[in-house]
Amino acid sequence: MSFAMNRLGNVQSSASAGISLKAKAMRVEGKSVIDLGLGEPDFDTPVHVIEAAYEAAKAGQTRYPPTSGTVALKKAIIEKFKRENALDFKADEIIVSNGAKQVLFTAMMATLESHHEVLACAPNFDSYRNIVSVIGGQFKTIQCSAEYGFCLQPEDLEAAITENTRWLMLNSPSNPAGATYDVAGLKALAAVLQKHPQVLILSDEIYEHIIFDGLSYPSFVAVCPELADRVLTVNGVSKAYAMTGWRIGYGAGPKELISAMVTVQSQVSSGACSIAQAAAVAALTGPQDCVADMREAYERRRNLVVEAIAAIDGLELCTPKGAFYAYIDCSGLFAKKTADGQEIQNDVDFVEFILNEAEVAAVPGHAYGMQGYFRISTASADEVIVEAMERLARAVATLS
Repeated sequence: MSFAMNRLGNVQSSASAGISLKAKAMRVEGKSVIDLGLGEPDFDTPVHVIEAAYEAAKAGQTRYPPTSGTVALKKAIIEKFKRENALDFKADEIIVSNGAKQVLFTAMMATLESHHEVLACAPNFDSYRNIVSVIGGQFKTIQCSAEYGFCLQPEDLEAAITENTRWLMLNSPSNPAGATYDVAGLKALAAVLQKHPQVLILSDEIYEHIIFDGLSYPSFVAVCPELADRVLTVNGVSKAYAMTGWRIGYGAGPKELISAMVTVQSQVSSGACSIAQAAAVAALTGPQDCVADMREAYERRRNLVVEAIAAIDGLELCTPKGAFYAYIDCSGLFAKKTADGQEIQNDVDFVEFILNEAEVAAVPGHAYGMQGYFRISTASADEVIVEAMERLARAVATLS
């Protein structure tokens, strides 16, 4: 008997989670696998955030919260947008969800019909395609090359838009490539979007605080206020505050869109955990030194990876400007053979090879919509990254 609906036919489980499970299984077998597959900060949640959750639980904040988010957290989010992005939102323009991924899901569920298309850059976060697919929309990727830092070019966007295009998904800095748009790049895309009023824009800004080389972060709506009435800004506390397990994401956008999303959420989860929301308030309103400290560590680790990959023949890396990933071109090693005579034909073969030969877990690039690459997370300790890069170099050296 089959229990799965047809709409699940094109939906896949998270590639990074799958790799991580395999790495854990190998560790149980006694192998010293370094898992660079899962995109998760290795830092602990700041102590003041944990204490806020504890105090909230003791104070009895354990009942159903408002579906769209608590008053306190919405206030903190509104203040965050004013302070960091020069944006002014009202409470009915905010939704709090169980992670940023649920914000994405409710937005798509609230707005997509079967003929609607959702555009995204390739490479892109693999959940984008799967969320659109499970809802029944049409997911289309626009190939974005390393030549332009994996950023979408306006002429390519123009060519991809049709009368059925409903959303453009932008992620900056991006998972998996660390692609980061500057003000000029966003304005160029906005000029195209102004000609197509049927297209909504989802600006995924979950990695906004993880940006390198002294760059400043331009929020899409702040740069392109003329499009504000059709932009959903998505963010959360998972990455910036090392709170992945707390599952708090939020979205800000037009009142009518947020209202529709709240209706969807009311039938999915009834809202996010009240105690986790209290923790998120503390994260957004409390000391921000931890954010800067973590960003500094991520940049240092990024630099370790960039230097190491540059020394490995056959691998190429477009230096990530943000986030904590490296999206590495391994196509230069295709057609080479392993010590036991197996030919590396694609990125899946290469990832299997380094897992078995180097005991380093990574994610094949095709999971993010582009062949010939693999993704590693740079959110591990410096010494772990150094060891992983040394193993990778030794393994590649055995290819002939």
